[in-house]
Amino acid sequence: MHDRRTFAASNQTVFMAILAAVWLANVVATAAVEKAAGAGGPEATSNLGLTAPIERWDEAVPLGNGLLGGLLWGGGQNLKLSLDRGDLWDLRTPETLMRKDWTWKTVQKLVAEKNYARREELFRKPYCTVPYPTKIPAGRLELTLDESQTARAFSLDLPTAVGSAGLENGTLEVFYSAVKPVVMIRITGPRPKWRIVTPDSLKKLGYVPAQTGSDGESTWCVQQAALGLKYAVVVAGRRSGDATEIALTITSSRDGPDPLALGRKRVSEALDAGYASLLRPHVAWWRRFWSQSSVRVPDAAIQRHYDLVRYFLGSASRRGAPPMPLQGVWTADTENLPPWHGDYHHDANTQLTYWAYLPAGHFDEGAAFLDFMWGLLPVHRKYARDFFDAPGAAVPGVMALDGKAMGGGCQYCQAPTIGAWIAQAFYLHWRYTMDRKFLTERAYPYCSAMAECLRALLKPGADGKLKLPLSGSPEIHGNSPKAWMTPNSNHDLSLLRWLFGAVAEMAHATGDDAAAANWRNLLDQLDELAVEGEAGALRLSVDESLTESHRHHAHLMAIYPLGILTVEGSDRDRKIIRASLEQIDRLGTKQWIGFSFSWMACMAARCGDARRAERNLDIFLEAFISRNGFNLNGDYKRLGYSNFSYRPFTLEGNLAAAQAVHEMLLQSWGGRLRIFPAVPEKWTAVSFHNLRAEGGFLVSARRKDGRTTGVLITSPVGGPLRLLSPWPGIRVRRGNDAKPLALKPDQRGIVQLDTRP
Repeated sequence: MHDRRTFAASNQTVFMAILAAVWLANVVATAAVEKAAGAGGPEATSNLGLTAPIERWDEAVPLGNGLLGGLLWGGGQNLKLSLDRGDLWDLRTPETLMRKDWTWKTVQKLVAEKNYARREELFRKPYCTVPYPTKIPAGRLELTLDESQTARAFSLDLPTAVGSAGLENGTLEVFYSAVKPVVMIRITGPRPKWRIVTPDSLKKLGYVPAQTGSDGESTWCVQQAALGLKYAVVVAGRRSGDATEIALTITSSRDGPDPLALGRKRVSEALDAGYASLLRPHVAWWRRFWSQSSVRVPDAAIQRHYDLVRYFLGSASRRGAPPMPLQGVWTADTENLPPWHGDYHHDANTQLTYWAYLPAGHFDEGAAFLDFMWGLLPVHRKYARDFFDAPGAAVPGVMALDGKAMGGGCQYCQAPTIGAWIAQAFYLHWRYTMDRKFLTERAYPYCSAMAECLRALLKPGADGKLKLPLSGSPEIHGNSPKAWMTPNSNHDLSLLRWLFGAVAEMAHATGDDAAAANWRNLLDQLDELAVEGEAGALRLSVDESLTESHRHHAHLMAIYPLGILTVEGSDRDRKIIRASLEQIDRLGTKQWIGFSFSWMACMAARCGDARRAERNLDIFLEAFISRNGFNLNGDYKRLGYSNFSYRPFTLEGNLAAAQAVHEMLLQSWGGRLRIFPAVPEKWTAVSFHNLRAEGGFLVSARRKDGRTTGVLITSPVGGPLRLLSPWPGIRVRRGNDAKPLALKPDQRGIVQLDTRP
């Protein structure tokens, strides 16, 4: 339930009834804004419904609690629950990566010598040929129903995070407890049979077969993995009236010395408590999750996907558990190990995956990523010393659970600027929460560490400007020698310029003005972004233009997500942005994959191009989404949007699509709030409730008949409010003030007032 106290606290609320003088005469009631925004969680129309059978794991009903994950699928009398646990990893390091010459200096030497074969052997081959490090699938629970029961359909109730299978003569329900590390299943009708199936893919890692056992009530499977890791899948069941209740857990040596004993204890306690008893706190957790914010748009497909993606975030990312890698807690259930090792790809994937939590207000879920990366800072300081021979810290572009590098194409997998994009997550968390303690103890130290490493690597070029010794742009030209570009590529330059500016801002905010001046001075020593002619499209680098369709928008990062080139800048800035997007249109999308479209939707919305944003979202949902909502990367239906027709599942495209919706409804970059900045004309009725904005603001707004009719802004931390106003005048009612305050925008279109906490 929504807490109305947020709106009633007179010293915390700024109620803004937007008055475009020609068409609005009355202050909109708070309750109307709240009701229109749909505060309280997804509607039933967003629930997932799938006809049986479900024959593929990547079309299954996804369930999870951050640590444990599962996929419900199957048909007939055979139902399956694919099992996963976020910290199950084989963390062995390939021998090649432990060589003393596995360094950035060696990369530079081999590039200078044009020794492509040796570079591939040392840096890319280990990732492509050695099966570890890798995420490990936990196995599968297979249920055999009574012959009188047949699965007819599957569903997922989003408000309660309960999956179900509608059976002939019965029902099956399952939830991954939001408050305990257990899974609960309830099946009405005759008692089913079940068994635990271990993954065939573990043979590729050289593991001995798992040990299995049973004591009458419990059944288990214990797997010995590499480097002393041991984990147990434990299942137990009891009859309760006309139903069978089943409890399941996955324990590991990370939990304690005896995973099996712990697992048996957990499932026994869960059965003692019972399905209904454990369901209540689980539902309460999800009620709180959904109450953080909500969005209502008139496009049914976009609304369903937005709600489902928020569910993905709540299911797969929890503080205290590992953050989402490529597949979250839904590792592929096939005979093979997960694609791309199921790893942490930091050249775009993790960043896009964690964009949307900020506007939605899911700070704890986002903190799973920040806590994780902060905890790895000592590892990444060592990586900066050992690999780059530099102070500070650096992040490998492809990373295992322990934070170590995994190899890969070194143009981006070992690029020194990777950590700068990770740093933006820390910076934005501060800007959205305005948490000074977080700024001083985490955001500023983390971003400074990344900046220190890059400062040490930069050297003056012939023109006196600072350059990296090598520079690339993620994934362009594959792994060929051509992928090395004249430093600095726009990808690297954008990240350098953003990072030094952000660290200067944070230094000033902490009172370290001397450091701020030093970082600004360093920023002044960098080149400007490379463009075609005077104000043409952004180039890949100073001497190379984009001439082919390309899936990674690395050269456009200055526009989004970094925001150092904006439509509110100079005329030249707007010309560059327009030319860059027109160039993308000319080159087409044949080499794009799923995340390319959702990222472009974000970028278009940031530029105020509602039509382009909506079109890219529509294509993403039409061509790149499985029937359960998973992003399958390729145009697997062969609809003609991309030459890639494969279907590996990864999450970043999904989460970026949710962020595109946020960018269409509310923007707060540059210290200004923008209400409905990129809403399509046909979205005549749209609303949102308690979206977060930079500056720590909570914003709710309603649009009816194509007009904005009410905006409610809460300022928990206080400070100046700057609203970019498209209206000729507005009236602002602060708290319980008797009279509204009439305000007009200044010459820049900004309305400004100070707010109290």
